[in-house]
Amino acid sequence: MQILKVVPGQTAELKKKHPCGNALFRIVRIGGLCRIICLSCGRDMEIDRVKLEKAIKRLFPPENNSDGK
Repeated sequence: MQILKVVPGQTAELKKKHPCGNALFRIVRIGGLCRIICLSCGRDMEIDRVKLEKAIKRLFPPENNSDGK
């Protein structure tokens, strides 16, 4: 099993949809317990790292918030 390279700020598409109908989540914290936020309804939840890695279908690069400061 290979560990995915996941960083905070990345957007992940999960295999199963959230009850609100969205499958895109923003990753906020990484560790043994990972924190993700639904991009549709804003629901904040924690999930085990192993479960998150198995649930990820696709990863998008982190958004660069460079505003010249």
